[in-house]
Amino acid sequence: MDPVGLQLGNKNLWSCLVRLLTKDPEWLNAKMKFFLPNTDLDSRNETLDPEQRVILQLNKLHVQGSDTWQSFIHCVCMQLEVPLDLEVLLLSTFGYDDGFTSQLGAEGKSQPESQLHHGLKRPHQSCGSSPRRKQCKKQQLELAKKYLQLLRTSAQQRYRSQIPGSGQPHAFHQVYVPPILRRATASLDTPEGAIMGDVKVEDGADVSISDLFNTRVNKGPRVTVLLGKAGMGKTTLAHRLCQKWAEGHLNCFQALFLFEFRQLNLITRFLTPSELLFDLYLSPESDHDTVFQYLEKNADQVLLIFDGLDEALQPMGPDGPGPVLTLFSHLCNGTLLPGCRVMATSRPGKLPACLPAEAAMVHMLGFDGPRVEEYVNHFFSAQPSREGALVELQTNGRLRSLCAVPALCQVACLCLHHLLPDHAPGQSVALLPNMTQLYMQMVLALSPPGHLLTSSLLDLGEVALRGLETGKVIFYAKDIAPPLIAFGATHSLLTSFCVRTGPGHQQTGYAFTHLSLQEFLAALHLMASPKVNKDTLTQYVTLHSRWVQRTKARLGLSDHLPTFLAGLASCTCRPFLSHLAQGNEDCVGAKQAAVVQVLKKLATRKLTGPKVVELCHCVDETQEPELASLTAQSLPYQLPFHNFPLTCTDLATLTNILEHREAPIHLDFDGCPLEPHCPEALVGCGQIENLRLAGSKITARGISHLVKALPLCPQLKEVSFRDNQLSDQVVLNIVEVLPHLPRLRKLDLSSNSICVSTLLCLARVAVTCPTVRMLQAREADLIFLLSPPTETTAELQRAPDLQESDGQRKGAQSRSLTLRLQKCQLQVHDAEALIALLQEGPHLEEVDLSGNQLEDEGCRLMAEAASQLHIARKLDLSDNGLSVAGVHCVLRAVSACWTLAELHISLQHKTVIFMFAQEPEEQKGPQERAAFLDSLMLQMPSELPLSSRRMRLTHCGLQEKHLEQLCKALGGSCHLGHLHLDFSGNALGDEGAARLAQLLPGLGALQSLNLSENGLSLDAVLGLVRCFSTLQWLFRLDISFESQHILLRGDKTSSLSECPLEPPSLTRLCATLKDCPGPLELQLSCEFLSDQSLETLLDCLPQLPQLSLLQLSQTGLSPKSPFLLANTLSLCPRVKKVDLRSLHHATLHFRSNEEEEGVCCGFTGCSLSQEHVESLCWLLSKCKDLSQVDLSANLLGDSGLRCLLECLPQVPISGLLDLSHNSISQESALYLLETLPSCPRVREASVNLGSEQSFRIHFSREDQAGKTLRLSECSFRPEHVSRLATGLSKSLQLTELTLTQCCLGQKQLAILLSLVGRPAGLFSLRVQEPWADRARVLSLLEVCAQASGSVTEISISETQQQLCVQLEFPRQEENPEAVALRLAHCDLGAHHSLLAGQLMETCARLRQLSLSQVNLCEDDDASSLLLQSLLLSLSELKTFRLTSSCVSTEGLAHLASGLGHCHHLEELDLSNNQFDEEGTKALMRALEGKWMLKRLDLSHLLLNSSTLALLTHRLSQMTCLQSLRLNRNSIGDVGCCHLSEALRAATSLEELDLSHNQIGDAGVQHLATILPGLPELRKIDLSGNSISSAGGVQLAESLVLCRRLEELMLGCNALGDPTALGLAQELPQHLRVLHLPFSHLGPGGALSLAQALDGSPHLEEISLAENNLAGGVLRFCMELPLLRQIDLVSCKIDNQTAKLLTSSFTSCPALEVILLSWNLLGDEAAAELAQVLPQMGRLKRVDLEKNQITALGAWFLAEGLAQGSSIQVIRLWNNPIPCDMAQHLKSQEPRLDFAFFDNQPQAPWGT
Repeated sequence: MDPVGLQLGNKNLWSCLVRLLTKDPEWLNAKMKFFLPNTDLDSRNETLDPEQRVILQLNKLHVQGSDTWQSFIHCVCMQLEVPLDLEVLLLSTFGYDDGFTSQLGAEGKSQPESQLHHGLKRPHQSCGSSPRRKQCKKQQLELAKKYLQLLRTSAQQRYRSQIPGSGQPHAFHQVYVPPILRRATASLDTPEGAIMGDVKVEDGADVSISDLFNTRVNKGPRVTVLLGKAGMGKTTLAHRLCQKWAEGHLNCFQALFLFEFRQLNLITRFLTPSELLFDLYLSPESDHDTVFQYLEKNADQVLLIFDGLDEALQPMGPDGPGPVLTLFSHLCNGTLLPGCRVMATSRPGKLPACLPAEAAMVHMLGFDGPRVEEYVNHFFSAQPSREGALVELQTNGRLRSLCAVPALCQVACLCLHHLLPDHAPGQSVALLPNMTQLYMQMVLALSPPGHLLTSSLLDLGEVALRGLETGKVIFYAKDIAPPLIAFGATHSLLTSFCVRTGPGHQQTGYAFTHLSLQEFLAALHLMASPKVNKDTLTQYVTLHSRWVQRTKARLGLSDHLPTFLAGLASCTCRPFLSHLAQGNEDCVGAKQAAVVQVLKKLATRKLTGPKVVELCHCVDETQEPELASLTAQSLPYQLPFHNFPLTCTDLATLTNILEHREAPIHLDFDGCPLEPHCPEALVGCGQIENLRLAGSKITARGISHLVKALPLCPQLKEVSFRDNQLSDQVVLNIVEVLPHLPRLRKLDLSSNSICVSTLLCLARVAVTCPTVRMLQAREADLIFLLSPPTETTAELQRAPDLQESDGQRKGAQSRSLTLRLQKCQLQVHDAEALIALLQEGPHLEEVDLSGNQLEDEGCRLMAEAASQLHIARKLDLSDNGLSVAGVHCVLRAVSACWTLAELHISLQHKTVIFMFAQEPEEQKGPQERAAFLDSLMLQMPSELPLSSRRMRLTHCGLQEKHLEQLCKALGGSCHLGHLHLDFSGNALGDEGAARLAQLLPGLGALQSLNLSENGLSLDAVLGLVRCFSTLQWLFRLDISFESQHILLRGDKTSSLSECPLEPPSLTRLCATLKDCPGPLELQLSCEFLSDQSLETLLDCLPQLPQLSLLQLSQTGLSPKSPFLLANTLSLCPRVKKVDLRSLHHATLHFRSNEEEEGVCCGFTGCSLSQEHVESLCWLLSKCKDLSQVDLSANLLGDSGLRCLLECLPQVPISGLLDLSHNSISQESALYLLETLPSCPRVREASVNLGSEQSFRIHFSREDQAGKTLRLSECSFRPEHVSRLATGLSKSLQLTELTLTQCCLGQKQLAILLSLVGRPAGLFSLRVQEPWADRARVLSLLEVCAQASGSVTEISISETQQQLCVQLEFPRQEENPEAVALRLAHCDLGAHHSLLAGQLMETCARLRQLSLSQVNLCEDDDASSLLLQSLLLSLSELKTFRLTSSCVSTEGLAHLASGLGHCHHLEELDLSNNQFDEEGTKALMRALEGKWMLKRLDLSHLLLNSSTLALLTHRLSQMTCLQSLRLNRNSIGDVGCCHLSEALRAATSLEELDLSHNQIGDAGVQHLATILPGLPELRKIDLSGNSISSAGGVQLAESLVLCRRLEELMLGCNALGDPTALGLAQELPQHLRVLHLPFSHLGPGGALSLAQALDGSPHLEEISLAENNLAGGVLRFCMELPLLRQIDLVSCKIDNQTAKLLTSSFTSCPALEVILLSWNLLGDEAAAELAQVLPQMGRLKRVDLEKNQITALGAWFLAEGLAQGSSIQVIRLWNNPIPCDMAQHLKSQEPRLDFAFFDNQPQAPWGT
């Protein structure tokens, strides 16, 4: 018996085991390969007896140790058909540690000599320890050849046909299909080098040396890095290369070595290259040094493959990188084995810096559809299930997308092999819906039927999880229990291999068959193991970023763990997990719910692109529609994925999630390398609106897939292919899909180099494709912009090709195309082809061919074809090499082009631009509008050439010799319209200017001629002035000499700036202008104008009678200039206005006729001081008709102002004197008060010493009796009060003084009132101070009691902080006995009695008492009692007002009691109060006996039936009543009936206000019966009373009889057209105001009223707002001389209606306000209005808010204002005018207001 058998000690048991294994030698060979991966199954053993061979193999297994032997025995019992009794004996004897004797353990130690390539190696020492022998070259070569043959033989044995496992298809180990490879050349200096670069694709059926290695490079390190995600087949490809080399296919390499970093990481010492090759791979039989020298000498034929470079990136220690990585670095950089080939595989991520920058990068992108099909065919070759497997993949899109990963494709095939025989077709959709269940089915498929060991699977999962947590992928026998090793081997979950760490140091290592399988098993353990709770579980549900890591040294090993956890959270996995958890379904369900909850939280967060992809994978794995919907809806509209690779599986998963989204989405894949078949995943994704694939390195095959996919994305609006290096044919293939994308707006093909011929093909596409509206190509840019037609998608798909048809040509004519082909190297022949193409195309909006090589001939051809190409706006031929000779050709070519609006040629700036106007045949519809606007532009001077032709030939080097030929070429353009010529920036000189002056008459009537920057002398410039007399069209000449700006224009102005304006030049200029027709405007500008020059110019003014304006702008003047200009007022009577500002801007306006009166003079900011006052006043005194003088912003001060006031009587001012901003103080204000008696004709003066700093004195032509003085913010001190009182006492003509915030307290005010004394007359004092709103009525009355004169009027307003007192002098003393008698009847305290006595004496003649917004409740009704006592003594009181105030019921009783004794009361105003019923009744009773009352206002008082009865009873006695106001009193129709009866006796009634009382038709019928009996009625207001047309008609009939009616207000009633027609039949002849807003009037009613009002001599105001005037033309034919305001807000007035309306405004000379907001007015209406603005001298405000006026209309209005108008503001808020344009227009014309709030600018000074 053999030794092992003896040691076993059980002959029968040993014999049974041998016999059992002899029956299945293939199984035993497979286990030998698993447990002894480096052991060679030597063919010499095949000659042995089968039992002897089994004994030999068992002997090898036994000596490996107890762990290996136990694992083998467990495999025997689990996988083979072992009798139960034998299984018990085997497990009991060999399955545990005590089954081995100590002797066996001692003898079973590893024997390296017998384990490493048995039969091929001999024992040897390390390379570094053997001495080098001297051998001849032949012997060295023989040794090397022997080693190379040993390498190849070893590889051949390793890759011999592998033995399939039990129950597995033979192809499971044999199938190999090469994945898609993409070669990238990119610098590795940056981390992006790992994933970016110029891409080429090799899609060959097999991988050849040319695919991965550039054999043409012979110098320097040659390194290839193979990048691919987990499962892409990197390790498989590495072994495939090794196998192919062993088979003799890679003949360029003599030696090939394959290393795995997962094993090399275990090396802790530094290695030499020979140690790496011989100790860790394969040792030579002898003489290591000789062999290594040979390899080193032939290093260019040595290939070193390192698998798993990403696993080598361990965190660096203090001494730098690890030993293996250091060796790898030296190999890559050529410092070791220089010239050798190095290939490394890695997952995408941070790569080590040791890789050279020129390393070749190759991406592995998995399988596309054909490769998946090829793999399935190989896998199921010669099997009946092959067709079924292919059908399953074709019908299951999700499974097909998963198979894009080669590892998953293998798993899918294994699952299908397991499922197809037992399931009906189509079951894969349910059984294999995602990656998780794919692995779950794989585990089931690899397990014997019905023998899934749950505990073993969970234990193996725990090992997997522990490895992931510690970064461990290699396990040893000590790490895994023998039963688990057996379980893993049995189910093909584990693989084994030999781990070498040095010479003689090796052991068997175990790893999971794939890293993803390790993650799946770890996920199973987390979900099903009772050791893991849900809190621990959720810590593993995280999202990993797939961006290139800059700081993370090593990629994570658990990338798919969260995905597997999410997949296991699916409900379909619960039975499987519950089985693993031994029926604990509740625990499994809780864990699944926890995972889903974590994903819900992640779905609502803002995530980066890589994490979004990971989230989509997780959510898709859960198969939870609700979670998918939440995720889809939470994604942002713009979803960016930048700079990380994406697979087809990624896009398919994203598409699956987007199917649950309702809103559109924008997908941005900029810089993301995509697999060629990725676009297939986008098919049918209707949510994609924008798709950017810029820099995605998409291949031609990828484009072909995408072209098929895009038409199936119906919502697509934008697609970008920027920076993808697409070929010409690929670009043409892309544009073919344009007709199939119904909603596409933009296609970006930029940064894809194409040739000119392809560009012309694209231009043909743009011309023929009916949806293209713009093609823009400029250097790298290539963009299509589209405007899809209204046809449906189905209609578009019926005509897929781009060939022309009648329908397409018809559609082409209905669209407008912009074509921009800039810097595209187009030449003359290309221009010819382009013209032929465009002539049959659509109307062109713009053609831009700038930056090409057309030269003169090409430019001429394009210019000639311009009129035939239907270009609507612009043709740009800039930078095309045009010469001076070519300019003439271009001008002749376009001379007959009717639509040309502007031609700009500048050879210096390489500019050639044609601007076109719309052709007449294209103006159908808006033709009349355009013609109208053009006609307006002809009438208005402007810089905008909207209706005329502009020819700009600037900076072309033109000389005098070119002019004649140019003018001939331009002659054809003159008859086409008003021509603007621009010859600026040329070299004409004086000769050219003279020659041009001779040629100008032949050019007809020009609009302008620009000769700037042509080197003209001053003589030539002045010579141009003579053209005024020879050219009928020339009315304006602008000359800026130094900047060489010379412009001849058609408006009547002459400008000469930056010229040396010396006296001789000015004399000559004026002499030249003497013969020019007028009116003439002269604008001069220079740096400084001397006094002599100014005097010369002013002396010439009488010689220029046609001069209307002289302006010196931006011209420095001397301090003497104000006096010279002031003297001109008397020397030249035609001057009507002189305005000098800051000694730099002077303007003189001249009268056009003698009838104009008044001279305005302004010298602002001229540094005038006291010393200048007398001289200036003397000069001004010589002016006979001086109306305004402005001396603001000077340096007068108090002394200068005093001097001026002393000289003022000799200056004949009749209007305004403005002395603001002259640094004055209170002294000047007091001096003004003191000098008023000596200043004749002063009617009003105002002084503000606050921030406003104003000082203005208003005069009248004749001396007036009453004068007004207003002092604001003067900060008077107590010592000023007496001086103020003295001045007031002496200024007898001063009748009114207003003191606003002058720091006068109550005490100072009382003193002032007591000190002011006059012999006779009235004096009013109005004080406005902040303390007035806090002072009580009592204290204010106490101030009034101190007055020295008799108080006749008192007005108190707390909220306005105002107290007004009118005094009458001399004061009349009251009889003391009468005062004492009246006080005896008052219940007042001692203090109040004393005050009452003073008031009775001071206010004995009080005629008016007004209390507004006061509080009479805050002092316990003391104020009411005082007022009662005061009212009892006021025998002359005529007016009492108590409005908007707070009074208690008891206080009202006191007031009513006092009012009851005021029998002479004529006016009573109790409006805007809220009294209770008792108080109101008391007041109504106080009306008893008030038969003298003329005006009664009880508005807003609540009048119920009882109080209204009291009122009507009192009204019937008021026969003198003239005004009754009862608005908003809730009277109603019944109350109106009683009120009407009470008013029958009021025959003197002039005003009746019953607005907003809801009296209705019934009430108005009663009112209509009495109105004819009120012969004096002048004003009636019945607005807001719910009156219908029936009541309105009756009212109209009654109002006809009110002959003196002046104001009629019936707005906010549903009167309708019948009422309007009734009113129009006979309107009162004295009618001044008619208000009918919101009265339900239509065009007919409004027109009838307009006709009735036409020519009304008294009408001042009309309002028809908020009525429908659509279609009705409101027009006045006769003059309305007094009409001030017209309100037509929100009347639906359009341009047509406004046309006649605006023409009517000229018939209203007094019009001040026009309200046309909220209508439908457009630019035509604005233009019409702009025409009439200069004719309306009194117009102040125009409201045009909320209309349809554009910037053009606003410009029209600005032009109208510029022609002279008194308008203060035109409001244009909420019109379609861009903000920047609005700001520009407002800067040009401040009176245009675009703001929401009413910010009215001041009217221009002097208007």
